[in-house]
Amino acid sequence: MLGAGFFVLFFVAWAAVTFGGMVDAMFLKDPLYTLRTGVSLFREFGFVKDVGITVFRVVGGFILAAIVAVPLGILMGAFKPIEAFFEPFVSFARYLPASAFIPLLILWAGIGEKQKLAVIFIGSVFQVILMVAIIVGSTRRDVIEAAYTLGADSHAIVRRVMLPGAAPQIAETLRLVLGWAWTYVIVAELVGAESGIGHMIMDSQRLLDTGQMIFGILCIGVIGLISDLIFKWANQRLYPWAF
Repeated sequence: MLGAGFFVLFFVAWAAVTFGGMVDAMFLKDPLYTLRTGVSLFREFGFVKDVGITVFRVVGGFILAAIVAVPLGILMGAFKPIEAFFEPFVSFARYLPASAFIPLLILWAGIGEKQKLAVIFIGSVFQVILMVAIIVGSTRRDVIEAAYTLGADSHAIVRRVMLPGAAPQIAETLRLVLGWAWTYVIVAELVGAESGIGHMIMDSQRLLDTGQMIFGILCIGVIGLISDLIFKWANQRLYPWAF
């Protein structure tokens, strides 16, 4: 109820500022206008298709990044030679902004779905690799030594000691990075896109329709919140001992 109370206060403040005339309607539309605009977008302009395309891009790029990043991060955290080989490049690459690659990706892959997925992949994969490697590498040494004492080899330690202990934190890391993926997809859709929520926001900017822009931003927040809650619920069911 406290969490819901914040949203109530937020919308009350928004309504007070706009209906009270403290901000010109050209710069900030009121909540009722924004809601009507959103209903119109869904009913008349097929905005549900844009939402579906954006969700597809986020999920697709994020899954591709996780498929590459999680195994590599586990190997880096478990085996020092692998970490020594990959860690300098991963640390270098994670500081490169994904948005800076958009012009190159448009040249290499065009303005289709490959370019959008590649932006999300680049923006997510290096962060996940390093975070997973740190999580796996921080496994308690006394537990590992006890496993060696009981006759486990290095592969068994990774499979039966490191992974079970690190899995809940890896899942939480993926949940956090999924939020970053939403940022990257909107950046990708602002340039050279013909569909998606970001494309709608750019069209609204040309029309100076702040109501549509705000509604698009709110849609991103709502979808992100729902996906975050689903991720959290799944993690609690898969790893109940960690919550």
